[in-house]
Amino acid sequence: MSSMRGLVQFIADLRNARARELEEKRINKELANIRQKFKSEKLDGYQKKKYVCKLLYIYIQGYNVDFGHLEAVNLISATKYSEKQIGYLAVTLFLHEQHELLHLVVNSIRKDLLDHNELNNCLALHAVANVGGREMGEALSADVHRLLISPTSKSFVKKKAALTLLRLYRKYPGILQAEWAERIISLMDDPDMGVVLSVTSLVMALIQDHPEAYKGSYIKAAQRLRKIVVDGDISPDYLYYKVPCPWIQVKFLKLLQYYSPSEDSHVRDIIRESLQAVLAAATETPKNVQQNNAQNAVLFEAINLLIHLDTEHQLMMQISSKLGRFIQSRETNVRYLGLDAMTHFAARSDTLDPIKRHQSIIIGSLRDRDISVRRKGLDLLYSMCDTTNAQPIVNELLKYLQSADYSLREEMTLKIAILTEKYATDAQWYIDISLRLLAMAGDHVSDEVWQRVVQIVTNNEELQPYAAQHIFEYLRTDNAHDTLVKIGGYILGEFGHLIADNKGCSPIEQLMVLQTKMISAPDATRALLLSTFVKFVNLFPEIKPQLLQMFQFYSHSPDSELQQRACEYLAIATMPTDDLLRTICDEMPPFSERASILLQRLHKKSVGISERRTWLVGGKDANADKQEVLLAQQTGLKRTFTTIVNGGAKSNTNGTAPKNVTNGTGTASKDLEGLDMNGHAGDAPVTNLADAAHLSPDWEIGYEQMYFANEGVLYEDPQIQVGMRAEYRGHLGVIKLYYTNKASFAIGSFTTTLDNKSAPALKIDTKSLPDSNVGADSQVQQTIVCTSIAPFSESPTIRISYLAGALQGYTLKLPILAHRFMDPSELSAEDFFKRWRQIGGGALEAQSTFGLRTPATEMSDKFTRETVLGFRWRILDNVDPNPKNIVGCAVLQLEKGKTGCLLRLEPNQQQKVCLLRL
Repeated sequence: MSSMRGLVQFIADLRNARARELEEKRINKELANIRQKFKSEKLDGYQKKKYVCKLLYIYIQGYNVDFGHLEAVNLISATKYSEKQIGYLAVTLFLHEQHELLHLVVNSIRKDLLDHNELNNCLALHAVANVGGREMGEALSADVHRLLISPTSKSFVKKKAALTLLRLYRKYPGILQAEWAERIISLMDDPDMGVVLSVTSLVMALIQDHPEAYKGSYIKAAQRLRKIVVDGDISPDYLYYKVPCPWIQVKFLKLLQYYSPSEDSHVRDIIRESLQAVLAAATETPKNVQQNNAQNAVLFEAINLLIHLDTEHQLMMQISSKLGRFIQSRETNVRYLGLDAMTHFAARSDTLDPIKRHQSIIIGSLRDRDISVRRKGLDLLYSMCDTTNAQPIVNELLKYLQSADYSLREEMTLKIAILTEKYATDAQWYIDISLRLLAMAGDHVSDEVWQRVVQIVTNNEELQPYAAQHIFEYLRTDNAHDTLVKIGGYILGEFGHLIADNKGCSPIEQLMVLQTKMISAPDATRALLLSTFVKFVNLFPEIKPQLLQMFQFYSHSPDSELQQRACEYLAIATMPTDDLLRTICDEMPPFSERASILLQRLHKKSVGISERRTWLVGGKDANADKQEVLLAQQTGLKRTFTTIVNGGAKSNTNGTAPKNVTNGTGTASKDLEGLDMNGHAGDAPVTNLADAAHLSPDWEIGYEQMYFANEGVLYEDPQIQVGMRAEYRGHLGVIKLYYTNKASFAIGSFTTTLDNKSAPALKIDTKSLPDSNVGADSQVQQTIVCTSIAPFSESPTIRISYLAGALQGYTLKLPILAHRFMDPSELSAEDFFKRWRQIGGGALEAQSTFGLRTPATEMSDKFTRETVLGFRWRILDNVDPNPKNIVGCAVLQLEKGKTGCLLRLEPNQQQKVCLLRL
């Protein structure tokens, strides 16, 4: 830029302009000059670059530049890097994803993506990431992916390619192809930590929508995390104030929370070791602020993972004391993170005792000077409630409600209503708190709160007189809020007759109180009260004249809803007979018990956040179903919310809406019944390369050789050999797999993934994992322990993948079969037939006729007997009347006992078929 004297002088002129008018005059003069140059002269690359730079500076100053875009696009094709750079800069600033000129640059960008010059690759990646729309993404995403996975790409190119794909995916998720998953995951083993950081960011975004396709990242994250925090396998360049790359640690710890805890004991050991190392490193508080912040970032994410795993009880007790110190910290951020982690702890822990010890401090956080801390304290109090501390917490929240921030009051009101309903041990206490809440909260009460109270009162007969009496007392006050008027109108209309004989609660007094409130009420509340009055016509005939006057008065109302209701109710009330009135104004039936509309409203607040949580604010019961929690961000929760208050409620069994007049607007009854959230997130197609549908060619050769053998080669090709050694004792089996790299070069990102279709009948646990890097002519091994729980039929499969220039992958079937867990057993002829007859067919007997797979094979007696013996049956001679038939006995070893098995095999050598009975 310093060599372009004209540009330097132009910038100096603008800076020296003393007034806005002088600056605009100079810019307009320059724009006219540039326009003339572009139209009348044939400019070389240097001149185009100079004038485009001036346009860029003018654009950056906030002025509109409506020409020169095409010249900027042409600069992208320049051979000189400086000109190409300015062209790309102009494109990223001037053009947007819907711009008409954008399609002209796609081929130029593709050319630079395919170029062997890394600088050109980076310029093209920047353009795709900053400007790329759907059209550009669909055209170039494959080239970006190629740069990401290419073994010849430099690390800084891979980083930019990963972040470019992340940017495209966030805008248009369909751009990334499902078959890229395994290759992208393999890059988490890249030796460059910057590449790992970028790829992990991409993987974490992809996991949000495709958890199954990217579940292989779980083991990768666990292994790489251990290398960093335990082995110290990290470059000194990535030490941030003595903390090894805290950013990647946080990402790995967060990624591990996206999946349910692994059932693999070896993976659990790896994670446990890493967590212990993180907690040990945080025993002392460093004096350096930056080191303390980095250490706390890793520590809090480790605590969240520890809570998510919910298995390390000793470490859980250790962190509870740490959290108690954090929530008393002087630093606002530390207090906030401590409360957040403790909320997570309360949502997952079996016992709340460690949290209850800090109850007074948590209540004090409601008065913290920072609103974020106050909000997080409210979340924690909501999560830590149970039957033992609900009343004091609710009372404290009610005290704080009057002075709470306006932005907090609606959420606080909602949570108080939920806690009151959920932990009410006394029905009258529930009514007292609910009405007190409605009186205090005023405008901050959502409709769902008072509608839920109406629903519970309607469904519980013992509550109805008490609720009617107390709401009537609230209505007598001068400053009763509109919400109390609504709930009072509904409850008195339904149950006012239950208190009509009480002192001061006569029908005419109820009418006068409601009339007084009706004067200043909004139209929606007046409509509800008109429905109350028509109920009074049916309940209290003695005040019918006064009620008819009300209907006549409002029949001339300017509001169409009030006018229509008043006219219709007046017509019904003045009919010759009261049959229609009694039918319409009959008592409302109980509402059907569905998910609490209060809970649904609360959970809606978490919908739409960019990163899905694996837990919800709430107690252990709110997080019981992990799969439901994972879907909560998209669909809300459909959860049965039963409490002691509505435990004896009667449900509307026919499921139809009652045909009675509702005490409210036309949709009140539907709203009161609650929302039914049956929606489910759309299931994206998942490619599981480890299942039997993707078996590699020639897999059956080794599988059949190892069908009866305990040692041999399961698979082999010019590059890799998979050996196997197995040992079975009772219901347990130990399988060792040996992977030999036959090539003359090392292979990387070696990964194995098991797929067990026979679970839970067959339990598989990995005791060790192979190293991710296998040297030339070297061997790594893996140990698998399998447990027979019940009879099973499908063998597990294993996916083996590694990088050898390109990604290589094999899917093999492991010869872990039911007969491996059988032991031969001796039985006399008499006992055999006795037990055979006892079985007596049905579900305990199976029969099949089959032939040989290869017809050329001779089915001799020797061949048949050896095959039966290979399946670990004891052949019982001289038992069957037909000497050619084979009778066998064996015991199937299971974890919880043994199961006897009997066999009769009737071979037909002429037709080469056998009849098998088990």
